[in-house]
Amino acid sequence: MEGPPNVFQEPASADEDVVGAGLPPKPELDLNQFLPYRLNRLADRISDELERMYAQRYGLNVAQWRVLAWLSHCDDLTAKKVCTYTNMDKARVSRAVQALVDRGLVTRTPSAKDQRVHDLHLTREGVALLSRLIPEAQHWEAELVATLSAGEYRDLLNAMGKLERQLERIG
Repeated sequence: MEGPPNVFQEPASADEDVVGAGLPPKPELDLNQFLPYRLNRLADRISDELERMYAQRYGLNVAQWRVLAWLSHCDDLTAKKVCTYTNMDKARVSRAVQALVDRGLVTRTPSAKDQRVHDLHLTREGVALLSRLIPEAQHWEAELVATLSAGEYRDLLNAMGKLERQLERIG
């Protein structure tokens, strides 16, 4: 199986050496062919578009949406788990949770297992908001991936899973 193309390229000739005479050629990185850059750029663009929708329609930012989304998916959730699942820092999660508590979308109660930890739960208002927001997010995602065939979509998710597992191994 072939690996990724070599994105580090040397100038083709000494004439292209813009650094100066007698110096080694300048290494070059084509960011448009560099997977970490492309994935990050795509993720940022997607996140920005979704945040615009969440902010305009529901007054939520990305961090708040992620907390709500994980609460829709998990019955046993703490701020620490949200940090782990979303890769957001503790302060960002704390601010998001506090804003959701202040809006009456989430409750935060001391854990019966460990009083130092607070369990997070959706309120009725939070469930109602998600019942409107989740279908919109799924519709938006469907529009985004409509350009892919079912096989391409499956392959994309499989490839992402492989990269995530590889990152766990080498990280």
